[in-house]
Amino acid sequence: MGIKSFTGPRKKQEPEQTPLSVRDYMTRDLITFKPDQSVEDVIDLLIKHRISGGPVVDEDGKLVGIISEGDCIKHISESRYFNMPMEDSTVASRMIRDVETIDGNMDIFDAANKFLSVRRRRFPILENGRLVGQISQKDILKATTELKSQNWR
Repeated sequence: MGIKSFTGPRKKQEPEQTPLSVRDYMTRDLITFKPDQSVEDVIDLLIKHRISGGPVVDEDGKLVGIISEGDCIKHISESRYFNMPMEDSTVASRMIRDVETIDGNMDIFDAANKFLSVRRRRFPILENGRLVGQISQKDILKATTELKSQNWR
């Protein structure tokens, strides 16, 4: 005769989902640049801090653009090609003004898909029009390795 269980049906245990938001992994302590800063200063800071670019903010902390290593290299190349002095150029003349941002509450996996679809290396995060952080591709990788240690098999 078989053993009967009187405990009733058991609920299936679902794997514990850890919500990962961009806000949890974004960098808050940013190296920022000013529009009137020289491109030479930017190059020095990129090298010194080992970063590939950063947001450009005005006096009020509002995002006005983003500048990258590629923008600086383009400046160097054009200066040499046109035989122009390099020190005359400012960040405002080289930065990208149409900056796509990302919501700090976005899921980290949705952010990863956005990185793939628009081919960017970083996205600024704004709150009430002010820059509060930045998420990079490396931050996404860090987040997924932490998740893997929790519940990926």
